[in-house]
Amino acid sequence: MPIPARPHRDPGPALPEVFMHLHTPAEPATGVLVATERCTRGKTASFVRHIAFDVSGTRLAGNFRPGQSFGVIPAGLDEVGRPHKVRLYSVCSPSRGEDGSGNVVATTVKRTIDEHRDTHRLFLGVASNYLCDLSPGSRVTLTGPSGKRFVLPAAMAEHDYLFFATGTGIAPYRGMILELLAAGVQSRVVLVMGVPHASDLLYDGLMRELASRHPNFSYIPTLSREAQEDGHGPMYVAGRLKTHAGLIGDILRSDRGLAYVCGIAGMELGVIQGLAGLLSPAELERYVRVHPSVAGDVKGWTRAMVSREVGPTRRLTVEVY
Repeated sequence: MPIPARPHRDPGPALPEVFMHLHTPAEPATGVLVATERCTRGKTASFVRHIAFDVSGTRLAGNFRPGQSFGVIPAGLDEVGRPHKVRLYSVCSPSRGEDGSGNVVATTVKRTIDEHRDTHRLFLGVASNYLCDLSPGSRVTLTGPSGKRFVLPAAMAEHDYLFFATGTGIAPYRGMILELLAAGVQSRVVLVMGVPHASDLLYDGLMRELASRHPNFSYIPTLSREAQEDGHGPMYVAGRLKTHAGLIGDILRSDRGLAYVCGIAGMELGVIQGLAGLLSPAELERYVRVHPSVAGDVKGWTRAMVSREVGPTRRLTVEVY
């Protein structure tokens, strides 16, 4: 049951031309790890690191944008003796890089540590633990850039931004926020960052510092397993569409408004339902296309409907994993 096309539908923002696949697995680049540091403060059950590579002398240098990805090919062989496949990681740097010249690109890596359901043996994610175990000076095989849709628009200053993140979904927003603020644009920028506990917040110190220096940037940490700093109870990121309805509604109702969703799969449904609860049907259709058959049953929407009966427009950009 496809969503019917609407005449005169908002085409959304024009996106910039980006470089793609300058280095492939057949012709990879070599990056040198120059920084690895924890993204969290205090004791937490998650192990997340900010990892940066010097890519000077490669075609990656100066040719990536926040929101794109680059590939990592872990060293060694898999369980059947073949070279490991490429794993993609989000660029969390602005286009000028960590160094200001586009030669150092960073990403946000969470160690994958799990237990096999049947054997109860420990399972370690190959690429994430490979990267987190490395020390400065290590040489890493890289590919990319990849992705052309989850990026800032070409005319950055013509839009206001609402960013929803969970966990390492904050990675592209770190680069985007640094890009926007460094450009001096006066756009309103709101980051809603969701994690289970306050100790899980990533780049928390940086985001608070940026918010203190830039009145147009609002940082809203959101905790799903404990009470919020502002006194509200535990909630997911979609709950901020109610607690901050004024701030968020002003952006969404403006002709300048754009919304992005990045993080764990399933979060997009809650955000879409929250948008439907905040906006009128006419306002909602700028961000979400809804099939008439399900328009009256917002609470009955399921994740299986997303992109079919309920789908994002060009003003709502979704990247979940």
